[in-house]
Amino acid sequence: MHDALLTISDMLSARVAGAGAGLVSVHPGSRAQRTATLWRPGVLVTSEQGLPPEAAVPIILAGGMRARAQLAGRDPGTNVAVLRFDLDGPVAPEAGEPQVGALALMLGAATDGSPTARLAMVHRVGPAWESAGGGRIDQLISLDARLSGRDEGGPILDAAGGLLGMSTLGPRRRVLVIPAVTVNRVLAPLLADGQVTRGWLGLGLQPVSIPALWQPAAGLDSGLMVISLTPDGPAEEAGVLPGDILMEVDGAAAPNTRAVARALNGNSV
Repeated sequence: MHDALLTISDMLSARVAGAGAGLVSVHPGSRAQRTATLWRPGVLVTSEQGLPPEAAVPIILAGGMRARAQLAGRDPGTNVAVLRFDLDGPVAPEAGEPQVGALALMLGAATDGSPTARLAMVHRVGPAWESAGGGRIDQLISLDARLSGRDEGGPILDAAGGLLGMSTLGPRRRVLVIPAVTVNRVLAPLLADGQVTRGWLGLGLQPVSIPALWQPAAGLDSGLMVISLTPDGPAEEAGVLPGDILMEVDGAAAPNTRAVARALNGNSV
């Protein structure tokens, strides 16, 4: 038993050592520190939330050297930000396949750039979902673990060393993984345009209940009341008025704001 535990320990240590040179500590001014991962040569990926708008982002490399990376793009919808920096280190490994109950290695970078590690268990694996910011996340992956804010943005590896994705803190500090496939999907538009294009209506919306008398015709028991309009925005130009109730977007039911965000994601623009 002792030998088996020692073997597991040595394997985990080797995983951390192998990935450490590809981890970077991000220091966005007065905001909380984050971790960035060398995703591909010259491209760092980190958590978008908490990053300042400045183009030059201070970073500390694994050896302690200070530098500045250039912000190439950011997408609040998927919580992915991309930095450009010529770093000599191991790039993110091939994607792994999450399994409920499997072990996961959460990597990060300490204040001085040295690697940190936490051992977690995959708590849940589910279907694709939409974030509150309108981004499509290709798979729900949650971990049974705690995550330090400074480790957010670091890579999550499976036991075989495959990349599950990037760590992020969700609602109520739940630890979620932005899957590698999602990060890879938004990388191209972020590097090319600095953003992921999504539709925009120019509306302020408030969930409301639809009166029972109207529900059979509407096919819904809730909708979204228009409480504000952006001047000269798409909705105002289309004749939408305050007090109108939105029930569909492009033929799809819109009982809540997430349904609207889903209809306006980058795939529909």
